[in-house]
Amino acid sequence: MIVLVVAIVCIVLGYYYRKRIAEGKISSAEEAARKIVEESEKQSEAMKRESLLEAKEEAHKLRSEVEKESRERRNEAQRLERRLQQKEENLDRKSESLDSRELSLGNKQKEIRKIHEQVDLLHKQQLSELERISELTRDQAKAQLLDSVQKDITHEVAVKYREIEARTKESADKKARDIISLAIQKSAADHVAESTVSVVTLPNDEMKGRIIGREGRNIRTLETATGIDLIIDDTPEAVILSGFDPIRREVARIALQKLIVDGRIHPARIEEMVEKAKKEVEVQIREEGEQAVFEIGLHSIHPELVKLLGRLKYRTSYGQNVLKHSVEVARLAGIMAAELGADVKLAKRSGLLHDIGKAVDHEIEGSHTQIGGDLAKKYRESPEVINAIRAHHGDIEPITTEAVLVQAADAISAARPGARREALEAYIKRLEKLEEIANSFAGVDKSFAIQAGREVRIIVKPDKVSDDQATLMAREIVKKVEKELEYPGQIKINVIRETRAIDYAK
Repeated sequence: MIVLVVAIVCIVLGYYYRKRIAEGKISSAEEAARKIVEESEKQSEAMKRESLLEAKEEAHKLRSEVEKESRERRNEAQRLERRLQQKEENLDRKSESLDSRELSLGNKQKEIRKIHEQVDLLHKQQLSELERISELTRDQAKAQLLDSVQKDITHEVAVKYREIEARTKESADKKARDIISLAIQKSAADHVAESTVSVVTLPNDEMKGRIIGREGRNIRTLETATGIDLIIDDTPEAVILSGFDPIRREVARIALQKLIVDGRIHPARIEEMVEKAKKEVEVQIREEGEQAVFEIGLHSIHPELVKLLGRLKYRTSYGQNVLKHSVEVARLAGIMAAELGADVKLAKRSGLLHDIGKAVDHEIEGSHTQIGGDLAKKYRESPEVINAIRAHHGDIEPITTEAVLVQAADAISAARPGARREALEAYIKRLEKLEEIANSFAGVDKSFAIQAGREVRIIVKPDKVSDDQATLMAREIVKKVEKELEYPGQIKINVIRETRAIDYAK
């Protein structure tokens, strides 16, 4: 019990002791808080005073800047106002000056009009006086002056043309002669003149009857199978094969020779031999094309183009073998290209293929230049080769130096003496057409086609054609001949003007 009482007393005493300690702490905390509040109030008051001072200084500074800017603007406005006043004064002075000038110009214009009227009057008087003195009207004098000017211009044009022609010839003729002569010397090929008939020699005249056969069945079979006419006349030991297709004629010749050697001549055997001859000719065509390509030294030509080249062996132009002509053109073009530093392979290729269209021109409609260009395009030849083929007769403009060289080589090969021949009728028509073209020009007295149509001499009337006009006339005739006439090689136009003074001593 005592222990319990002691415990209770201890508890009560401990409670009071802790309570007193807590009250002391609370009072000390309240005192600290009061001091902190007082210090805070002092600091806030100090900060407030500092902020007020800073705000006053900033306001003063802003006020000073605004006043300064305001003064500057007032000064600028005053300066602009003074400038405006000066400009107004200047404009007033200029306006007064312009008014005075306008008045002065008006007076001067009146004076100028009066002077113009006086000049017009004097001009009319001069014209009337000139017409009276010269006894010519104004239109007549004008026409006379124009005629004189036209004559002077014609003379100057002719002189300039002769000067240019002389300079060009002087610089180009020698070089061209050297190149062409060198090309011809290096490629002096033989020419074979083909015709539309072939002759097959017979061992005896008895063979003629066997070829004809009973009631002519053998000869009819042979003509039907080959498309060639057989002419059996009084010529001893010979049969003539006639036809315009040289390949068919060659097939008929080979077949007939085989039949003569075999001795068995009847329709079935004839058909068999004709088939064998066709195959043989096809082999020859391919071999001839390959040989031409090998001779020129070209590669990668399409096999079909090679076959077409071989067909040219049996094609002629004015009697000239086209395959030999093509090979020669390729050589000539290659030689000239080497001399000029051009593409030799392109020149040779274009020269070899330039007449390829003639291999099929009897089967396809169109000129051989157009057909040849289409064939070259079909078999993947280059645009330069196609252009050279189409341009070698001047149908289109050449785009490369090699195309021009092919034109020149073609003319050289065709114009060489003995290279080509013409039918008599075509030859006479060409001569007549040359003289007709020459006689169509005003002032021509007579014209003569000479040198087998390679030169035209034109005699003009000296009282109607001057020397200068004769020079221009020659050029115009050349243009007309080139436009209207087809001919191998070139034609020389020679215009002759002659004046003779004749008198007699009595």
